[in-house]
Amino acid sequence: MYNGVQEKESVMKPSQMNEQNFVEVFGSVYEHSPWIAIAAHRSGLTSDQDDPAALAGMMAGIVDGASKTQKLELLRAHPDLVGKLAQRGELTEASVEEQAGAGLDQCTPEEFVAFQDLNTRYTEKFGFPFIIAVRGYERLEILEIFKTRVDHDPEQEFAAALDQVDRIAALRIGQILAT
Repeated sequence: MYNGVQEKESVMKPSQMNEQNFVEVFGSVYEHSPWIAIAAHRSGLTSDQDDPAALAGMMAGIVDGASKTQKLELLRAHPDLVGKLAQRGELTEASVEEQAGAGLDQCTPEEFVAFQDLNTRYTEKFGFPFIIAVRGYERLEILEIFKTRVDHDPEQEFAAALDQVDRIAALRIGQILAT
């Protein structure tokens, strides 16, 4: 308290964190891929990266500079939408919140079957799960986007999936830094 006014508790900024703290806080913004947060911290964080957009851009740059194998592993670390992990309650906390926010936990039996069919077709065609930053979409919109993207060519879809992964990470970074 200062002069009878409670001060807002200060949150440590990314540039002030040691590697362990940074990875604890930001290691999960890219699904099951803390190597990105480790690389970001080791590349040298400045006060510029205390801004959510700048930190997201820096981390997206690390993904962009990764090998094709690393990128594929990153994509494969994501769960299917309305998939087996969701059914078994094995999604990350962030994925549960994001999918529930889009109503994916409330699919009708017909929608559920459609998602399962698309998940199978998509994964067989591309070798990784369909990825979309679901925040701001409703489940029927996501289903329509899914139907369109399953018809992309592999290179086009690889790039689209990576863009969505970066978008998910940026949204998660923004949420972390806003709290």
